[in-house]
Amino acid sequence: MKKIEAIIKPFKLDEVKEALQGVGLQGMTVVEAKGFGRQKGHTELYRGAEYVVDFLPKLKLELVVADEQVEAALEAIQTAAKTGKIGDGKIFVSTIEQAIRIRTGETGDTAL
Repeated sequence: MKKIEAIIKPFKLDEVKEALQGVGLQGMTVVEAKGFGRQKGHTELYRGAEYVVDFLPKLKLELVVADEQVEAALEAIQTAAKTGKIGDGKIFVSTIEQAIRIRTGETGDTAL
């Protein structure tokens, strides 16, 4: 099993969700986040005064998938989240040793 964490632009959530459902994946956690990478924020004007917005709004998606679904999930996220502009986000993949469904006690891939 692998855990996929993707940092994406907020307006891309629906497209990414539909793309993941299209490849047969269900279940994900979405967390509102703020951050910056190479884009380093931007300057805004408010009531005549300039101020720097260091942290930009992002969404962090977390999903755990069976090993054989990883490539399809990564492709779906990349395709749906890409705008071609700086700040599109990142995807991280890590190994999950165990998963347990609390309600039934199922473990491993069946818990997903």
